[in-house]
Amino acid sequence: MKFDTNISKNEYIDFWKKNKNQHFLNSYWWGIVCKNNKGQEPIYVGLRDNDNNILCETLLLKKKTPLNMCYYYAPRGYLIDWNNKDLVNRFTTELKKFMKETNAIYLRVDPAVMYQEIDIEANPIKNGNNNYDLFNYLTNLGYKHKGFYKLYEGNQPRYTFRTNNQKYSSFDEIEQGISKSTMRDIKRSFKYNLKIETSDNFNDFYELHKRVANKDEFHVNTKKYFDDMFYLFKEAGYAKNFIAKINLKQVINDLEEEKASIFNEERINRINKDIEFFKSKLTDKEEIIIASMLCLYSENGAWALYIGLDEIAEYINIIQRFCYEFLKDSYESKKEFSDLFGTVGDPHTKYKNLAGIFEYKRKLGGDYIEWMGDFDLINKSLWYKILPLLLSIYRKIKK
Repeated sequence: MKFDTNISKNEYIDFWKKNKNQHFLNSYWWGIVCKNNKGQEPIYVGLRDNDNNILCETLLLKKKTPLNMCYYYAPRGYLIDWNNKDLVNRFTTELKKFMKETNAIYLRVDPAVMYQEIDIEANPIKNGNNNYDLFNYLTNLGYKHKGFYKLYEGNQPRYTFRTNNQKYSSFDEIEQGISKSTMRDIKRSFKYNLKIETSDNFNDFYELHKRVANKDEFHVNTKKYFDDMFYLFKEAGYAKNFIAKINLKQVINDLEEEKASIFNEERINRINKDIEFFKSKLTDKEEIIIASMLCLYSENGAWALYIGLDEIAEYINIIQRFCYEFLKDSYESKKEFSDLFGTVGDPHTKYKNLAGIFEYKRKLGGDYIEWMGDFDLINKSLWYKILPLLLSIYRKIKK
């Protein structure tokens, strides 16, 4: 076997496509996004057999530190057969050597591997499936687990809702798993004659997303970050931008016609409320984009990542409709799974709006999954302890 510290783009992508642990976060293109926007150097390393075939590989994101040191991050884990302990052991040994050679402090890895089956309260299911054996094996190899955090304390969320499309013989079955209240909101959105489509025009996304992020008090990345993410993955065939268009004049006309044909006072009052709201949002444009959602893909998976909405989109609960269209599109595209990318392990948290986000994702169905979390492979113990303090001081000075 031979450790390769510079796997070519084509070789890396070919192996990524075939490996069941493929994720957009351990793809070739994610490395380029991070290089362009996060000051991280992507390094594509792997292990080859004696015939030069790749046995496993990973994206390492390198971040330099003072004193000519660095640390690495392997997002969503290695592209490896985690059940092959000999291979995991050998790859870990080579990564340790690589860290010594490059003066690295540590390597962080967060495998997209389930820790244990959980119920909707995030409690372990008795006699449920788990990967405790792999967890213990990694710690025995020297990986230090960073804890079972419940919110978004790690590099990536430790919980998610994921629909396993292979379990269903039709999309109707997936639809039946969506809560009745969410389906009512989805069906309500159809009355406004929305056009939901995918678009290569990504210009509207950023301002719409920034509005949502500011409202929910989340960090807003730069426009370049999102543009790079969309266009790099789109060029490779692994990104979609869902947009929602609406013709407000037509919507108002339709509502007026509906009102003229009914006699129920309660329904008339609801329609009048709709008409008043839409009239307040009229512009000179015949058709306007009110929402945009960025989704990334691998060969076998789909992730709904970021969404942007204006007031009109919020009024008609378009988030649920977008997710519905995403689930349907992923199923019809024969993706193995559709992932709503991240939620919390504390459904009742009071922190920001995380409990609300959990609830709307829960109502869209799918399996509630707990990942294993972050592991650190440490090369320099003293600097590993000191580094968080130094970074904290550096960030304060920078601010």
